Amino acid sequence: MDTEIIEKLIAKNEKKIIFLIMDGLGGLPKEPGGKTELETAMTPNLDRLAAQGSTGLLDPVGIGITPGSGPAHFALFGYDPVKYNVGRGLLSAAGLNFELTPGDLYMRANFATLDKFGHIADRRAGRLETDKNKLLCIKLKANVRLQNAKEVFFVTEKEHRALVVLRGGNFSEQVSETDPQKTGVEPIEAQALAPEADDTAAAIRELSGQVKNVLRQEQQANALLLRGYSGYHEFPSFSGRFGLKPLAIASYPMYKGVARLLKMTLAEETNTIEEEIQQLASGYGKYNFFYVHIKATDSRGEDGNFEEKIKVIERVDSLLPEILSLNPDVLVVTGDHSTPAVMASHSFHPVPVLLWAKNCRADSTSNFGETACLSGSLGRMPMKKLMAIALAHAGKLQKFGA
Repeated sequence: MDTEIIEKLIAKNEKKIIFLIMDGLGGLPKEPGGKTELETAMTPNLDRLAAQGSTGLLDPVGIGITPGSGPAHFALFGYDPVKYNVGRGLLSAAGLNFELTPGDLYMRANFATLDKFGHIADRRAGRLETDKNKLLCIKLKANVRLQNAKEVFFVTEKEHRALVVLRGGNFSEQVSETDPQKTGVEPIEAQALAPEADDTAAAIRELSGQVKNVLRQEQQANALLLRGYSGYHEFPSFSGRFGLKPLAIASYPMYKGVARLLKMTLAEETNTIEEEIQQLASGYGKYNFFYVHIKATDSRGEDGNFEEKIKVIERVDSLLPEILSLNPDVLVVTGDHSTPAVMASHSFHPVPVLLWAKNCRADSTSNFGETACLSGSLGRMPMKKLMAIALAHAGKLQKFGA
């Protein structure tokens, strides 16, 4: 449905909507005919909600398309993921509350390990400790100087992730990324993808070379892989579009970045799932839309750890009674994309979704899993339409026409 129609039908009320997002929720079985991580997990609370609610499958961007976390999250919040797609660097910068300045170029960076041949041995430098990341960023900030940029910023995000910002130059987003997103090969040399990007590509090549030189004595993190280039972009506010008072609860900066760009209120800093649920309870009286982001499902999927991803799902399930005790009018449980542990990466597979509301139509689904959701009453639909369904179940959409 056209989102412009939805915005014209908004009816404000104080009914509460919770989006519980288990990042990378969708999975695959270890063996053909087996069960996925979600299907293997013991989830009595999710299964009970599935039996009472409506289920289905979501395509974040389009059928067969593997989504990044940025466009997938925009789709979750009812934004066209293609129209509003931006490089992940901007999302990280916003999440870190870095001063956003027109003309800057923001880049997502991974500290990585190169072997003696210059090949990537580990794209995440063993999931580098955050404190070590901070020391390396200080070291790089003190020693890297570029000809085509007045300033270069290195900012710790979390674990192996960092933000790199170029300021004071004529920068373009149209440059190839240096991260091949696989091991056993050399980092890619940045190349201009448009004539106006020649100087930017040269600056990034110079940057990569200087970083390797500064980090040459490091055993674990001796290179940076760059991707997600973006300048500054403005977005229509979530509250303005849907008449909601949103609270975003997330531990990772990038997801805070999406929320900040959409002008959501951010909850206080959290480090555990339990703390996120506490923040949900603390803010429940002040807001009527809640975005709760669980990162660990995606991290364990990317690690290729099937069993640990199961444990995270079970942990979330055990906390559902605390969420339900708040008496939400609508509860949506889903992921932004699939991250099967057997692939150790994002995938194109649709994401299971569960919607529970006091006025929803229960379908024949008796448990929450990928196979069961195939026959759910929500069907298979674009993720960007989920927001309209949640609004409707909360009585926040007026009748269309006479």
